[in-house]
Amino acid sequence: MKPTGFALAAAWLCSACAPLTERVILLPAGDDGRLGAVTVTSARGAIVLAEPYAQADVLDGQPLRLRSDAPSVQRVYGQLLVMQPPQPRRFVVNLVPGSDEPAPESSVLLEQIVQALAATPGADLVVVGHTDRVGPLAANDQLSLRRAQAMRERLIAAGADAARISIAGRGEREPAVPTEDGVAEPRNHRIEIRLR
Repeated sequence: MKPTGFALAAAWLCSACAPLTERVILLPAGDDGRLGAVTVTSARGAIVLAEPYAQADVLDGQPLRLRSDAPSVQRVYGQLLVMQPPQPRRFVVNLVPGSDEPAPESSVLLEQIVQALAATPGADLVVVGHTDRVGPLAANDQLSLRRAQAMRERLIAAGADAARISIAGRGEREPAVPTEDGVAEPRNHRIEIRLR
C-alpha cells in the first residue's frame, strides 16, 4: 500500500478468511474537507481509493473496488476508531504585507493557539512560514523561515512552551493562491500552524 495526500486508511488482515488478505477503507480526513488517496497494490493489480469510504478488498491477490459507508465502518471498526489520535488542528495567520506582523484579523488566533497547545498534553506545534512568488527562491526560503521564527517567538511570549514548537520555511512552494512567478499575492504571505 502506498498512501498519498491527507487520508486515513483502516487496514484489516484476516487469517481466518483465507482468500481475503487485506481490506483498506479510505476514511474522511477531518473537518477541513481535505481528502487524500491510498493506492492498494497487490500481486495482481493496483487500485487507487480517492473518495470517502472507498474500499478495496484483496482476494487471492486481486484487489477489488468496493464501497463502504459511515454506519458500517462505525459498526465494524468503532473500537479501533476510538483509539485513533486526534486530527491535527490547523491555524492560518495572515500577515501584514511586507512584514512579519499578524494581520489584525489574525492576531486573535495567537491566544487560541496557545490555549489549544496547553489543553493538549503531548501535542506540539509546527510553525511553517510561506511567501508569495516575488523575488528569488533562495530569498523567499530565508524570508519564510524568518517569518516562522518570528511567529514562534510571539507564541512563546504569549505563554506557549518553547520546547513544544518547531519551525519550517516553505518559501513560495505551497501557495494558498497559485500565481505566476513575480506576482505579489497577499494571501500567500502567511504562517500555517499545526497542532499535532
